[in-house]
Amino acid sequence: QVQLVESGGGLVQDGGSLRLSCAASGSLFSFNAMGWYRQAPGKQRELVARLTNGASPNYADSVKGRFTISRDGPRNTVYLQMDSLKSWDTAVYYCYARDRPGWRGTDYWGQGTQVTVSS
Repeated sequence: QVQLVESGGGLVQDGGSLRLSCAASGSLFSFNAMGWYRQAPGKQRELVARLTNGASPNYADSVKGRFTISRDGPRNTVYLQMDSLKSWDTAVYYCYARDRPGWRGTDYWGQGTQVTVSS
């Protein structure tokens, strides 16, 4: 069974940094895409950053220049370096992975990790 294990969330002061990690395992296929989404209280889940095979990283406008996504392909691990964190970054962050593109693929999600930025 596919499993996504997240780590690195926590409490940080305004302007601080955190590094999230997510290790995905259990798929019969290489993960075509991996990334991060977040959901703040009272809001819908939104894309933060995503890496897709053969494409450049995709970032939400709100995090461009502050967050950096990277991936260790052989280990199916994706990272999110978050710098200059602000209060509006507070949310539950979810790891995302897709095993194959298009209709052949299946989306997988981590359980979420809380990121809280205090002012």
